[in-house]
Amino acid sequence: MTSTALPDAAPAIKPDSFPRWVLWCVASLLTFTIGAVALVRITGNGPDQLAATTITERLLRFEDRADGGVAVIDGETGRLLTTVTGEQGFFRGALRALARDRTARKIGSQQPFKLISRTDGRLTLFDPVSGQRVDLESFGPTNAAVFVPFLTMQPRAQ
Repeated sequence: MTSTALPDAAPAIKPDSFPRWVLWCVASLLTFTIGAVALVRITGNGPDQLAATTITERLLRFEDRADGGVAVIDGETGRLLTTVTGEQGFFRGALRALARDRTARKIGSQQPFKLISRTDGRLTLFDPVSGQRVDLESFGPTNAAVFVPFLTMQPRAQ
């Protein structure tokens, strides 16, 4: 009979280990994040930086009409500038956002909104009563362009 020899010891089993490259990636990401936050804090170029200079601003009131249109009224003189008709989804949506906040605070619609154009190209519809604002340029140049004519529009002849 032939004898087969069994090995005296079982092969060494390597314990499970976490891949080092993953640890290096996590450490690098944390270092980058902490460095970026420190840089923003030190230089002051964060989201709380000062707003750009105002080029033009105008007080405007908006009133619903019986025919479904929205009257755009000069907030200082009370004279009608134009009536916006049709669907005008973005126009109505922006106004609805600010009007909803006024309704929740039980503030009437007689106080005008402020349309502000800034040197950095931003266009803002601001509610001085509630402090809420809609940054119109955030929705693209086509949507913001709906409000641009109101900055310089002359009242209709009555």
